[in-house]
Amino acid sequence: MATKKTAASAQPKSSSRSIWKGAISFGLVHVPVSLHTATEEQEVDFDWLDKRTMDPVGYKRINKRTGKEIDKDNIVKGVKLEDDKYVVLSDEEIKAAYPKRTQTIAIETFVKATDVSFVYTERPYYLAPEGKADRVYALLRESLAKAGVIGVARFVLHNKEHLAALIPAGPALMLGTLRWANEVRSPEALDLPKVGASANSLKPAELKMAQQLIEEMTSVWKPGDFKDDFTGAIRALIQKKAKAGKTATVEPFEEAPDLGSSNVVDLSELLRQSLGGKSKGKTAPAGAPAKKAVAKKATPARKAASATNRTKKAA
Repeated sequence: MATKKTAASAQPKSSSRSIWKGAISFGLVHVPVSLHTATEEQEVDFDWLDKRTMDPVGYKRINKRTGKEIDKDNIVKGVKLEDDKYVVLSDEEIKAAYPKRTQTIAIETFVKATDVSFVYTERPYYLAPEGKADRVYALLRESLAKAGVIGVARFVLHNKEHLAALIPAGPALMLGTLRWANEVRSPEALDLPKVGASANSLKPAELKMAQQLIEEMTSVWKPGDFKDDFTGAIRALIQKKAKAGKTATVEPFEEAPDLGSSNVVDLSELLRQSLGGKSKGKTAPAGAPAKKAVAKKATPARKAASATNRTKKAA
């Protein structure tokens, strides 16, 4: 009998081929592990083509001084100095610079998962036990889960040292690479509103409605409920054009709503609309002046100005 395909089974499986082998190290404990990719890119892969002949356009390694193509074996890694000189480093020299870290995920501390901002997260990997490390692997996984913490570690991958978070995730231990603090830009250069409700003249009623809206929209996180609609639309467009040929017409994407020229919005009204108009039945406070919408009369002068504006836009 056929079984129903679940969202979990529909997801691509992690590759059994490891991209790194080493050991998790914390204190005197070592856990032999292998590193595996945990994600798979799903976006449409565009090839470069010559529009005149539809021939594929390849990528060549070109010597910028001579303009000639250079073989991969003749390419080395160089770091430029201030006087236009380079220091050339081989892969062996780079590995030798970190003799104790190249094969070790060295945990330096444990922190609460909520203390690490999502701004620092980069790419997730799965860790699988190697050899006879199942028991100590499970011990570390269960201990992290029970303590409600993650391990912050360093390790080297592809000749680059990474900061990483060791995270228990169901039956797996996952390693998520993190950005270094000096890689995250400060928001100080941005013109942001001050912190605090009073600093932004927010009314208690507005805060209450906003919180009510957030509560109503809060649900259990189900990643399978969210799909990449853009990639799906592109794939559908490709199929449509493939069936119809070059004469296929392309449906335009949905246009952004017109928010008007004014930056001033009625925050309370937007919140009421988001809540489904639940506040419509409320009456205005006693003594409050009634607001009436005053329509501007279309005078000849206004008509002429409007016609002039349309002419300028058309030009």
